[in-house]
Amino acid sequence: MSAGKILLWIILPYVAITVFVVGHWWRYRTDQFAWTSRSTQLLDRSVLGWASPVFHYGALAAVAGHIIGLVIPSSVTDAVGISETAYRWIAAIPGAIAGALSLIGFAGLLYRRLTSDRVRRTTTRTDYLTYLLLTVLIVLGCWMTFAHNLITDDPYNYRPTIGAWWRSIFYLNPDVGAASGAPIVYQVHAIVAWLFWATFPFSRLVHAWSIPLQYVGRPYILYRRRYSTAAR
Repeated sequence: MSAGKILLWIILPYVAITVFVVGHWWRYRTDQFAWTSRSTQLLDRSVLGWASPVFHYGALAAVAGHIIGLVIPSSVTDAVGISETAYRWIAAIPGAIAGALSLIGFAGLLYRRLTSDRVRRTTTRTDYLTYLLLTVLIVLGCWMTFAHNLITDDPYNYRPTIGAWWRSIFYLNPDVGAASGAPIVYQVHAIVAWLFWATFPFSRLVHAWSIPLQYVGRPYILYRRRYSTAAR
C-alpha cells in the first residue's frame, strides 16, 4: 500500500475526526462569545431573505441523504426488497433537488458576500476557506448526482466502495481498496469533505449546534406592569 493511499484514506479521516471533536471542545471552552453565525442581516438584506432558507433547507436534506446512503449498505436494502435500480431513483431524485437548492442558495449567499462591501469586510480568512471547500463539495456533489446517476445509462453505485470505506473507518479497519477503487470525482469529494469537517469547528458554522431546544419546554413569558394602576 502506497504512502499516498495511507495518508488520504486512513490518516486524513482520523485526523479530521479528531480535529472536529477536539476543535469544538476547544472553541466552546475559549471562544463562547463568538459561537454564533456572526449575522450580517443588518448590513444587507436584499439577497439574504431567500438565499439563506434555500441553502439551509437544501444542505440539511443533502446531509441527511449522505448519512442514509453511507450508513445503510446494499445488503440491507436488498434484504427488504429494494432493488438497486429502485434505490438509485429513491436516492437520486431527492438528492438532485437537495443539491440544486444548496447550489442556488449558496450561490446567492456567496454573491452577496462578495458584492456587498459592508458584508465583505466582516468576512474572515477562515470564512473564505470554508466557502471554497463548500463550493467544491456542492459542485462535485451535484455533478455526481446528475452526471453519474440521473442522466446516464450506466449509473455508479458508490455504496460498495465509498460507502464501505466510510463505514470501515468507524470499525477502526479502513478499507483503503474500496475508496481507491471509486471514480476520481468521488475520491476528491470524499477528501474535500474531510477537510471541510476539520475546519468546521473554527468557522461560523458552529452555530448549527446552537439549537434552542430549551424553548420547547420553557414556561410562557408573562408580562406584568412594574407599577400597579391606580384604582378607578
